[in-house]
Amino acid sequence: METNTKMTPKFFFLSLGVLIGLITTVTSFLNLAFETLDFRFPDVLNATYQSGYYSYNYDGARMAIATLIIFFPIFLILMRYWKKTIANGLSVADSVIRKWMIYLILFLSAIVTAVDLVTLVRYFVAGEITTRFILKVVIALVVGLGTGVYYILELREQKTMWGFKIDLWSAIKSSVLVLILIIWSFSVIGIPNQQRTWRLDDKRVQDLQNMQYQIINYWQQKEKLPAKITDVANPISGYSLPVDPEFQNGKIYEYKTTGDLSFELCATFSAPIPKGWVEQSGGGIQPMAVSVSDVGTTNVSYPYPGPGYGSNDSWDHQTGRTCFERTIDPQIYPPFPKPVK
Repeated sequence: METNTKMTPKFFFLSLGVLIGLITTVTSFLNLAFETLDFRFPDVLNATYQSGYYSYNYDGARMAIATLIIFFPIFLILMRYWKKTIANGLSVADSVIRKWMIYLILFLSAIVTAVDLVTLVRYFVAGEITTRFILKVVIALVVGLGTGVYYILELREQKTMWGFKIDLWSAIKSSVLVLILIIWSFSVIGIPNQQRTWRLDDKRVQDLQNMQYQIINYWQQKEKLPAKITDVANPISGYSLPVDPEFQNGKIYEYKTTGDLSFELCATFSAPIPKGWVEQSGGGIQPMAVSVSDVGTTNVSYPYPGPGYGSNDSWDHQTGRTCFERTIDPQIYPPFPKPVK
């Protein structure tokens, strides 16, 4: 300990960086763990069974993953320099800052642990599913108690425990936990390439829905189906036909009439449509195991009752070329009144 009583700006900002890095890392870790558990074990009491990939449901998990990937290494680097600065000796003011920071971390750790446990118990009393509840409690306790124990030992300036260097052991343990969580989260929500595939297919469904609306609107105006899909393009209204997002690979949208009131729309999809429970409180779809070997033309029919039958069930598809048969009901979609001359 140095006799200098002045505060060192370097140590102050190092301590501030360590504190911010720790809070950000712990918060992101808990958010990612809890959201992944919600996706992996959706509560059917607070969800609806739907078809389709809803990208926005995963924004919270993506943000938590991105924050962990960036902030966790920064936290480890800052922590290393913080410990190195302490080892070189601190002024009286810097020593006070160190103790205040550690006590603040212990205080926040206790609050986070207590609040998480209270919240989890509240959900459990409300009928939260047991597996998800137990895993959330375990993760909250491991993070809260692990952080608290480490900084208690830091406050005591204890360097080793059971023959291991505390700093090295803590860095390895936390790195392994973060890596396992990120890998597990990707296995649940899908790796980036898989998520992009689902998003491309979702755009195809949206394009087909748009084309279907234009075809119905065309029939209501002229009481006949367009002979070819280009007939619905309208430069005056500004409507132009969509193209497949992978048209450069030979994928196109197809249209043909199959009767006076019936038509068919086809597209080539890259993966089966995800299906599962969507939590109304912000959870996401839990994709079910589906076969990716069924490649070819699929004519889809929809018996009712059945699982889901939601907004995207009528666009259910497998991998490969899938056609959707549609028949216009004139009672539901009556022709528009003719203008009076």
